[in-house]
Parts: sequence; structure tokens; C-alpha cells
Amino acid sequence: MTKSLALKVQDDAPAAAPASARIKLSGVPDDRAMLRAAAELTRDLHAPNPRIYWTDMLLSAGIGYAALAATILAPSALLAVLAGAVAVLALYRASLFIHELTHVKHALLPNFRLGWNLLVGIPILVPSFTYEGVHNLHHARTRYGTVEDPEYLPLALMKPWTLPVFLLAAVLMPVAMLIRFAVLAPLSAVFPKLRRVVVAKYSGLKINPAFERREPEGELRTQWFWQELGASIFSIALLALVATGVIPLRDFGIYLAVIAGVAVINQVRTLVAHLWENDGEPLTVTAQYLDSVNVPTPGFFAYLWAPIGLRYHALHHLLPSLPYHALNEAHRRLSDALEEASAYHKANYPTLRGLMHRLAASTMGAR
Repeated sequence: MTKSLALKVQDDAPAAAPASARIKLSGVPDDRAMLRAAAELTRDLHAPNPRIYWTDMLLSAGIGYAALAATILAPSALLAVLAGAVAVLALYRASLFIHELTHVKHALLPNFRLGWNLLVGIPILVPSFTYEGVHNLHHARTRYGTVEDPEYLPLALMKPWTLPVFLLAAVLMPVAMLIRFAVLAPLSAVFPKLRRVVVAKYSGLKINPAFERREPEGELRTQWFWQELGASIFSIALLALVATGVIPLRDFGIYLAVIAGVAVINQVRTLVAHLWENDGEPLTVTAQYLDSVNVPTPGFFAYLWAPIGLRYHALHHLLPSLPYHALNEAHRRLSDALEEASAYHKANYPTLRGLMHRLAASTMGAR
């Protein structure tokens, strides 16, 4: 597509800000040319390809579990570490399909949610109900970046100790989820007051501690019941096998360490998914986009720390229903069509390291 045929930015587009400068998000008007281009240039990209989804998920899970077994059986510490790294990265990729499950129309991917939960979600203690019904609120026009957003905190405006605590929570996640499913789930089935607390506080993957989840309704209620039951049975059985010595404590520790590794990488990825610079004000779609991050530059490490299309996180906030395998083409079309003055180009950043440095520097300035 040539520039002469491309959609151009109108005068209402927000001014560019240096990549290192904090962006004043409140009051940023919508870039109508960008929003129009995003809708018009991607109409043919919204259908998920079942072959891609199933192949990617099955290969990622298969490699991950094979590497986990190799870690446990490795004859030396070096081989165990190498196999463990492969297990973490592969299972991390497999786990991120939970994000796709919150956006895709399930009728277009028959049985994918069931397959993913049985093969990945339950074994790594994050069944999809913990994200479905939560993540969509993060995309709600009037909730993003506010106290009602379960996935947002103004991290860039918070104290320096916030980031270490944020990462420590990921390290402890596997133990917390085992307690959630092996202990709290069965107890809450008997005690209604406890159940209300478990649903509100301990049934969603969130970073905003003030967020409380509501009771599920409709299809999600049914999905929640069976997924929670499966995760509870798995967790209780796992702990019973460890307690009786069927599964050695060392092997159990490796399993927990691999899941913790998955959680830590995801937490680091979360730290650079947004700029985290909104102080709680409702934002326009363009402002939400500018508070989000694309890392489009091809690079080996970008495919490891931000797989399943997540290196196009800002683009995902423009087009949440776009399947992950279409994001690269959508980015190419929009980059070619929109002028450099467009807000679209202002959410592109070159590296993970630069984003982490920006966030750390911002928190250091919030002493």
C-alpha cells in the first residue's frame, strides 16, 4: 500500500512524546484516523485459524512437559538447569493461550478451551476461569486504568519497593494456587461466607488488590464449576502423592520451580505491557493505546518473553478480538498506512531492557 493511498492522521491526533518522557494521558483526544484505519484495514483478519492454535498449543505443551521430565531425570545439575529453562519457556508459551481464550469466539475454535484446560490450565494451576470474566474488564472502555480495572496499578508512579514485591508474588504463585484449590475450594463448598471471600478475592488473575470479583453467571458459571473441580482434584491428588512418598519431594520442588519460573517471566512481561502511568482517570481509546506497548522490532528474545502476539500489546488494545497469528500482518498494514505523526507509531518501543529501565527510573523518582 502506497502512502498516497494510505489513511492519514487528522489534526486531532495527539502530539508525539519522547519515548523516555512520561505521557500525560488524561485528556488525550482520540486519534480518529488511527481508529478508523485499525477497523478498516483488518476486517479480513479476525477469523482464528484452528490449525495454528491447536498445533502451537500442543507443541508448546508437549515440549514443556518433556523438558520438565528431563529436568527431573537429568543426570547432572547443568543438564537439569538447561532442561528446566526449556520447560519454563515452552510452558510459558502454552500458558499464554489463556489470553486468547478470553477474546476468541469459542464456536470458532471447538473444544479448544476444554483441551487447553485439561492439558495446560489445570496442570499448571491456572484454569481459564481465573482469567475469563476478569481480563475483559481490563479492556472495558470506562474501566481501563481505574480502580475498577483488575489488571492495572499505576506502577510507574509507585514506590521503588513495589517492583520487587510484584515479582515476589509471582514466585509464590504456585504455592498460593495449590492452597486455593486443595484447601480453600473444598472448604468454601461447605462454608458460604468463606465462598464469598474466595470468589471475590482468590478467583482471578489480577494485580489490583482492591478488585473484587462477582459471582459468575451463565456459561461461565458452568465452566467455573467444572474447571475448579478439576483443579481441586488435581491439587489434592498431587499433594497426597507427595505426602505418601509416591512423588519424591525433590520432583515436587522441581515442578513448583518450573511453574514459578513461568509466573515470573509472565510478571516481567506484564511490567512492560503498559507504561503504567495513569493515575486512575478514565481514558480515551487512544490514551489507553499510548499507555500500552508494542515491541515490533524482530528479535530472538522478543519471541521468548512475549510470545502468542504479546509483543503487540498496544495493537491488541486497539483490536482485542484479533487472533494472535494476525497481529504481525495488522501491524504491517497500519504502519504502512499511517503517517509518522500518527499516535500509532508512538506506542512502539525497541527493547524489553529499555522499557524496564524506564519503569524502574520512574519508580525511583516516586520516593
